[in-house]
Amino acid sequence: MSDLGGDWRELLARVDWARPWLHAFSAEGVEVAKAWAGGQALHQSLNAVLGASCPVRFVPQGALGERMPYEMHVAQHNQVPTREQLHDFFNGLAWAAWPHLKARFNTLHAQALAADASEARARGPLRDALTLWDENGAMLIAPPALWMTLRQHDWHTLFVTQRGLWAQARLWLVGHALMEQLVNPRKGLTAHVWLMPEAENAQALALLQTRGEAAARRWVDARVGEALRAEDLNPKPFTPLPVLGVPGWCADNREVDFYADASVFRPLRKEAPQAVRWVAPT
Repeated sequence: MSDLGGDWRELLARVDWARPWLHAFSAEGVEVAKAWAGGQALHQSLNAVLGASCPVRFVPQGALGERMPYEMHVAQHNQVPTREQLHDFFNGLAWAAWPHLKARFNTLHAQALAADASEARARGPLRDALTLWDENGAMLIAPPALWMTLRQHDWHTLFVTQRGLWAQARLWLVGHALMEQLVNPRKGLTAHVWLMPEAENAQALALLQTRGEAAARRWVDARVGEALRAEDLNPKPFTPLPVLGVPGWCADNREVDFYADASVFRPLRKEAPQAVRWVAPT
């Protein structure tokens, strides 16, 4: 997916780190942005700030050979080719926030590429699902009642009737393209939310209540990064969520009429995909 267009310095200056969707990225993001705007190349700025929090190093885009698929380069060299643009800026921050998950994405990409040479020319269903999650995905931990209404696309119940339950939930962005698009927020921006297995959702909620948001997110990252299998992504186990509908994410959504826009808050037209079922590790 492409950058928003325009000079990256202008776009970077528009990033509002107080936005709730950037909470998990703001501490490192501010420092990377300062170094990048100060004259360092983006890959150097990411390496200098993120350091040991990332399982990869960032390198100039030129390190990627003409015939080498991007994901295979990352897998073989433990390096992420990086362009001077906002899209890759947010990709770097996603690697720091979701190191296990992003590494698992890359492993599954590389395995698919190694197994079928045609994958380098056109992504198959597995790599298509991985890319969707990587670019536009999000993780939600929430009380079961919120999950039920989200999967039913019962938007009024989800965001109005059950509004108070959102204080017990957390939505974390994974997709760096979605983060980029949210530099200019608009009502129709929609995340593809991973359908969290029930046991993992319950464990993450317990951690949120007892140890806080950062600990819960780190646990989700490690658990999904460890357990995710290729077969878990067929069919795509996501449900759409218009992110500016989340309470606190947009001032306008305090008005009930905000959710009456059926072009954004669309009714469910087919059976919802099933959540992944994992066996708890022994």
